[in-house]
Amino acid sequence: MRRARPAPHKVHAPLHETAPQLAMPLVPEPSLGSTRDAAPLISRRHLPYPVLVAGAWSGILILLAAASYLLAQVVAAVSIVVVPLAVAVLLAALLHPLVSWLDQHSPLPRPVTALLALLLLLCFIVAGSTVAISQIAAGAPKMTEGVQSGVAAITSWLRTGPLHVTGGQLAAYLTQAQLALKAHISELSTGFFDVGSRAVEMIAGTFICLIATFFFLCDGAKIWAFLVSFLPRATRRPLFEATRRGWVSVSAYARTQVVVAAVDSLGIALGAFALGLPLLGSIVMLVFLSAFVPIVGVIVAGIVPTLIALVALGPVSALIMLGVVVCVHFLEAHVLQPFLMGHAVALHPLAVIVVVAVGAYLYGISGALFAVPVLAFLNATGRYLAGADPFPELGTRTGDDTLVE
Repeated sequence: MRRARPAPHKVHAPLHETAPQLAMPLVPEPSLGSTRDAAPLISRRHLPYPVLVAGAWSGILILLAAASYLLAQVVAAVSIVVVPLAVAVLLAALLHPLVSWLDQHSPLPRPVTALLALLLLLCFIVAGSTVAISQIAAGAPKMTEGVQSGVAAITSWLRTGPLHVTGGQLAAYLTQAQLALKAHISELSTGFFDVGSRAVEMIAGTFICLIATFFFLCDGAKIWAFLVSFLPRATRRPLFEATRRGWVSVSAYARTQVVVAAVDSLGIALGAFALGLPLLGSIVMLVFLSAFVPIVGVIVAGIVPTLIALVALGPVSALIMLGVVVCVHFLEAHVLQPFLMGHAVALHPLAVIVVVAVGAYLYGISGALFAVPVLAFLNATGRYLAGADPFPELGTRTGDDTLVE
């Protein structure tokens, strides 16, 4: 019998030569003929953790900025519809307590109570506009005389004051002004056409706003149920509860801002009445509407009574009127906004100023008007989704997953 041949003897390498190889990762050796293959592999462990976090946040912020930019472009493109709808939301938030009270204390159906509340608002607007227009028509001759006397006083001061402007120089300045007016007459006519088109858009927007306000008051819950039904079932309840908080915050803002606007217009009206300014009703309406832009609106609207005081009564009365406007602004910024808004909106005055400035820069008057309610809505919904319920007394509604009854 043939004997089996013994297995060849394995020669083991020393331990100090194999240990480093065991510690190395199993990465194929790069070929010597390719520079790209020779580059070392970069894995996550080569980057510090703060760099990874900063990169992740940077990517998220870039995506949010791109989405915000696209949304802003869409809103600007359809602003003729978006702005009336946004105004309708604010009006619905303002009138909702009245409609709810009528539902509880009258046998009328919901559409009738919504229509009554809307008609009451329209009567208030029409009455205020009628008073303002009638006062402007009645005070126009007196204002014209005041403007003429003011121009004569300024001309006399230019001649006899420290500037010593001669009559020939004044005539030359007037001639230059007339030539500039004739040179830009085409631009002025284009501006008039723009004003006409804006007026048509305003009329269309008013009808859209009124119709939308009625349906928001009458069928707002059904409209929201329809929108929520497009979301995944798991997100309906938290989103509904978050938007409930946002709606309560916006409603509190709308009602409180009416009180703030009334106090602002009353304060400036008392100052104007004490000075004997004309067009008192127009001043009150202007200040009341402008005060819906928090903190900034009363300052901008206060320029008008100050100029009226300058033209009608002189510089001393204008300075007094300016002092009244500053005092009213101080009252709103340091007393009314912090104490009346309070827990309902929970926005710092600095945040209000910044967001109003950004909204005005991006979208003009509309941006300044809606900046604060949008921020209040986002603040309330975001705090709830982050785990800090701003209105724990609201609790959680039970029922169907749509949760929109």
